[in-house]
Amino acid sequence: MNDAILQEISDFCRQAGLAESTFGRRAVNDGKLASRLRNGGRITTDTLDRIRAFMASHQGKPALSRPLVIERSPTLRAPHRADGPIAIAPGSNDPQRNFRFFDNRQKYLLFVNTCSEKWVVASRVALELGNIHPRPPAVRVFDAGVGDGSVLVRSLRSMHDRFPHMPFYAVGKEISLEDIRLTLQKMADRFLEHPQTVLVLTNLAYADAPWLAVKSLSAASSMVWHELPLAGTTAHRFESQIMDLEPFLAENWKAGVSPKTGNPVYERPVVLVIYRDDHKFLLDPIIPKPGGTVANYDLVIASQPYRARASVDFKARRVIAPLARALGPGGRLLAIHSYGHDPGMEIIERVWPGDNPFTTDRHQILKAVKHELGAAGRDLNFNAYADNRSLFRYEMHTLPSEVSESIGTSTAFAAWNAAIYVAQIEDDRLGSVVSDGRYLDATREVLRKHNGLWFYDESYVISRRRD
Repeated sequence: MNDAILQEISDFCRQAGLAESTFGRRAVNDGKLASRLRNGGRITTDTLDRIRAFMASHQGKPALSRPLVIERSPTLRAPHRADGPIAIAPGSNDPQRNFRFFDNRQKYLLFVNTCSEKWVVASRVALELGNIHPRPPAVRVFDAGVGDGSVLVRSLRSMHDRFPHMPFYAVGKEISLEDIRLTLQKMADRFLEHPQTVLVLTNLAYADAPWLAVKSLSAASSMVWHELPLAGTTAHRFESQIMDLEPFLAENWKAGVSPKTGNPVYERPVVLVIYRDDHKFLLDPIIPKPGGTVANYDLVIASQPYRARASVDFKARRVIAPLARALGPGGRLLAIHSYGHDPGMEIIERVWPGDNPFTTDRHQILKAVKHELGAAGRDLNFNAYADNRSLFRYEMHTLPSEVSESIGTSTAFAAWNAAIYVAQIEDDRLGSVVSDGRYLDATREVLRKHNGLWFYDESYVISRRRD
């Protein structure tokens, strides 16, 4: 059944010039429809009827068509423009504007499972725990982009090791429903090992998420605030109750695309609060309440919170500055982004000579954040650090036998995927490259040259002075 409907969708998208994600959104308001079907997901007969009705009503209509590969002018392809990213007029369909590398599930999951970045980032976060000074009633942590939850769950383990008897208040921001599901699947054991934990997940924007409040009256009136007091004392029971959230998440954790920026935006703001019911009395001062939440975080984790090619003004004003404002006395914001200058970029350079996605470094971002905060940043320290402290390396997992004279296609493909994911290459640029196989040749050459593949990340810290 799935193969038949997938073939129908594929044929329709090819004729109409639509991406499968766009088809899913337009047909049934589900951009992940095709990927779910490929993974064995089931749909109702009503959904099937809506899919076929959409295809029938739009069959052959020219309004749907768009080129599968978009030709770029030499001006648009220039990677080293000093005047920043190209301005795109509202309403444009340019894929540069609408592309978000975070949302390509296949690339993301393959990268996460073949590279050690999440583990290395979590280790870097653990080092930062030695520099924070929590104050009662809890250690307060904010993860500004939870992703699949790997960094947050490892950080919570490190926190338990260092602060085994302190209550934890952990807030994670994530707009992707799939990532929220992956995160929740990892959390049952955290409530068993550290029962004094309050976990909060939200889809709010950076300017609102640390405070769990929205400034817009219309958004505030539609906010969904849901508490889950976990019953029982075993990880199995906790997991069962967490998995029972699936209908709630499917109904409420929805996202659309902003007509102004092309970025995902929530359909309605959601705050999900989870804690152990048998510890509610102890945790009552920590459990957030609607309209009465403070930030004052001891640690803010901002790992890859923005696109590398975004302007330095966007990174400073829309992402880092709001997070810096959320720090409490003695609190520290650890920000991490891709740095380049590694074998991964050698692959990109061989395929797209002169391309450089890493247009701003930590020094430029910190300077812009300091300017954006103005007087509000007087009690903050902006720490760029030297390269030997700021930069760190992570690798693609390979066996010694995999990187030899004859490199298998699966290894080469995993390395290629990691390189284009880290460099945030838009899908429309891949068509002409992958059609002739030269990308795998370039990837194999780099793997042989370095006997493997690794990448560099760059980190910096903003800290608030203690009282």
